[in-house]
Parts: sequence; C-alpha cells; structure tokens
Amino acid sequence: MSGRISLRRVRDLGTARDGVHHWWVQRLTAVALVPLSIWFVTSIILLAGSDHAQVTAWISNPIVAVFLMLTLIAMFYHLKLGLQVVIEDYIHAKPTKAACLLLNNFVNTVLALSCIFSVLKVAV
Repeated sequence: MSGRISLRRVRDLGTARDGVHHWWVQRLTAVALVPLSIWFVTSIILLAGSDHAQVTAWISNPIVAVFLMLTLIAMFYHLKLGLQVVIEDYIHAKPTKAACLLLNNFVNTVLALSCIFSVLKVAV
C-alpha cells in the first residue's frame, strides 16, 4: 500500500462508479416525499368518514390523481433504493445478493404499477 487514494474515489465514483448518484436520488426522493406525504395524510384525514362516492370523486380529480401517482412513484422508488443499499451491505453471498436485488426490483415495480393502475382506473 502506498497510501495514495485513487482518482476514482476522489471524484466520488467509488468502486461501482454510481454510489453518489444513488445517494443523491435517494435524498431527492426523500425530500419529494415530505410535502407529498403531508398532502396525502392531510387528505386522508379530511376524507375520514366519507363514503365511496366521495372518495371516488376525490381521486377522479386530475390534480389529485397526479399527486397520488407522484407519491406512489417517489415512495416505491425510495423504497427500492433503500432496500438495495441494505441488500448490498448485508448480504455477502453473490447468488443470494443477486436474487434479492432482482426480487427487490421486481416486487417494487409490480407494486408501483399496480397502485398506479388502480389510481388510473378510479380516475378515468
């Protein structure tokens, strides 16, 4: 060891060359989720006691539908990124790690698309 730091590490490329991008995207989704979560929780509180027709009419509003889909996209992408970090850090067997990463991508994609489809079905 010469005590020198590689140029890749200095430029924040790390060993996989995408650590900083991953970190920034996770922080951006977290920041996006703050106002979206406040809006969503407030909306749910205001809808408490509403019947099915009122909730359907609320979701049918185009602005509400867009905000719901933005919330779902940010939430599931943030979840995917967070689980990916946990898997990469704590699972060391390469086949198990690859399977878990694949399952993480698949499950989060299916859940996000299912939720977005549900919002679109009610909204349209």
